Amino acid sequence: MINVCSLSKVEETVTRTGAQRLLSLLAAGTEVTRPASIAAANHLHLVMHDIAVAQDGMTMPGEEHVRALLDFAYRWDRVKPMVVHCYAGISRSTASAYIIAAALAPRRDEAELARTLRFLSPSATPNPRLIAVADTLLGRDGRMIAAVEAIGRGAEAFEGTPFELRIEA
Repeated sequence: MINVCSLSKVEETVTRTGAQRLLSLLAAGTEVTRPASIAAANHLHLVMHDIAVAQDGMTMPGEEHVRALLDFAYRWDRVKPMVVHCYAGISRSTASAYIIAAALAPRRDEAELARTLRFLSPSATPNPRLIAVADTLLGRDGRMIAAVEAIGRGAEAFEGTPFELRIEA
């Protein structure tokens, strides 16, 4: 189970779910306190801005970020949940949850997965750069990109509501 939330809901979500892995996707300078129940080796903190095109002074999500995210996901034994968060729980975290679910269930239909993401999180607006890089790395031939484009921008929200995304075969 992948649990997605905002930075402000990390401690609460980890406690509620009993998660043992944490993926943080935050801009440089945004601090996250790793909950005591998460071992340091089970916390991946990726530094990037929530942008889709290069901008001066900002870190665009890139191949190195997605490779690290995928490596982290592939090492997960899935016995206990993983919490994935960004600042608002809307863009980088929803993209990452989508990517992890696609990677761990390679036969799962990309469009069905995107529709499930939208159903679970009306505000989800997966970062298109993360999706595009993952689509290439996972050999999805544009299907992940098309699926996320098809669900469109999510509902306006300051912060996403935490949700759970199941990994299906």
